[in-house]
Amino acid sequence: MNVHVPGLSGGRERLGQALFTRVAGPEGEANRARIHGTPGPRWFGPDRPVRTVHGDASMFVGGLRALLLQSLHPLAMAAVAAHSGFRGDPWGRLQRTSTFLAVTTYGTARDAQRAVDRVRAVHGAVRGRTADGTPYHAADPHLLEWVHVAEVDSFLTAHQCYGAHPLDRDGCDAYVADTARVAAALGVADPPRNLAALAERMAAYRPELTGSAEAREAARFLLLHPPLPWAARGPYALLAVTAVSLLPTWARAPLGLSSLPLLERTVVRVSGRAVVGTIRWALPPRPPAAEAD
Repeated sequence: MNVHVPGLSGGRERLGQALFTRVAGPEGEANRARIHGTPGPRWFGPDRPVRTVHGDASMFVGGLRALLLQSLHPLAMAAVAAHSGFRGDPWGRLQRTSTFLAVTTYGTARDAQRAVDRVRAVHGAVRGRTADGTPYHAADPHLLEWVHVAEVDSFLTAHQCYGAHPLDRDGCDAYVADTARVAAALGVADPPRNLAALAERMAAYRPELTGSAEAREAARFLLLHPPLPWAARGPYALLAVTAVSLLPTWARAPLGLSSLPLLERTVVRVSGRAVVGTIRWALPPRPPAAEAD
């Protein structure tokens, strides 16, 4: 039996709206209605695993893990530090990323392609040199692939630990295959299409990864100094600890992060479930998409 508690219901709506606005931006409601309500064919049908993963509250953990992991590639980190404005406008960057994910996952094929074209245009203009003079270009397929595999590995890892409906092995393979469609459209030459290939690609990049000063600074900013009101910093700290606990052990020391396996398997896992569950409870349900006739 469902019991309506006015104060609790109002608190849930306020929390959900605050979270949604923070992630989706001031145009979030309008974008949401357009993405889900515009009729037409989609890249992914309603039964595809990419929709299950990207629609779950565990993405809050996976997204933070992805940022930390991606920062370990010095060329990717140099591009972010010089061009993304992550310190000056971190929420704007988050909102642009979340909107891109929503459009490519749930939007019409036409809108998804337009979103990809916009990102490719931005990547084409992002180039420069690291502090030691190494050139980088955001449109480089090799660099794009690192960003992609780190993101996919993070989203899937978080979902399997904290998602409402974890995937079986076939579902995980299908999720990697789904995301490969978007990666290929963005310019990744041969994105992995199953779990085994994803693990191989992640391992292949390890010799290129390092904890640069920029990466460690970004980790401190993301984990210790988020631009949030004080009331939100406690819950965010739980989210941050949960994300760090899901990083591979080899990724922590370069970022100056410690590893406490026993604590992570007990206290952190419980707190992670609590914070993800609270986010899931607060966020409004996703509207049904207007699929093609």
